[in-house]
Amino acid sequence: MNPGPISRDISRKIDDVAINDFGIPGIVLMENAGRQAAELLIRLGIQGTVTIASGIGNNGGDGFVMARHLSNLGTNVTVLLAALITELKGDAKTNALSAKNLGIPIQELNNQNINKFDHKLSHSDLIVDALLGTGLSKPASCFMETVINKINQHKKFTVSIDINSGIDTDSGMLIGPHVFSDLTFALDSMKKSHLLHPAASVMKKVELLDIGLPN
Repeated sequence: MNPGPISRDISRKIDDVAINDFGIPGIVLMENAGRQAAELLIRLGIQGTVTIASGIGNNGGDGFVMARHLSNLGTNVTVLLAALITELKGDAKTNALSAKNLGIPIQELNNQNINKFDHKLSHSDLIVDALLGTGLSKPASCFMETVINKINQHKKFTVSIDINSGIDTDSGMLIGPHVFSDLTFALDSMKKSHLLHPAASVMKKVELLDIGLPN
């Protein structure tokens, strides 16, 4: 686990060194992140019906890993993918297909069907935000804004992976529509916006997860 807080660029550099210099595959880091998040939820006693909102990047991939491990632990879990599975690439696609093959329900969201899932969200005990992560550099807009608003609208216990979707990782600014979380899992290191306001004010609690990066 690395010291923090760190910037978006340093976080990417750490991942790059781990993968290319130390030979730790990115899919292993993704597996560690999703597994640690799922297991910590169980240890904290946060249980019930879980809906995971996933995007197309590595943050979404973390969500699919989390779904698989929560399902293995006996949790009723559904993934709402803010895209098509065919749009996914790399490690995120591998984990999405794994979850699908294991029978975990995956619903592909679009502008036409998103309102159909209000019932699912309203009957969830927990919503996981795995939409955008640390890579966001401009405000979430259009369809992604709608998904973020849906998460906030239902006021369920909400967990964000690495950093809340809609927040700039470095500046502490709320650069557009953003997810309010009860718990945020910082992966490996605290990022600057975990500690800077106003961003920090939309995270009730931040837990640091060790995902296996070398010191």
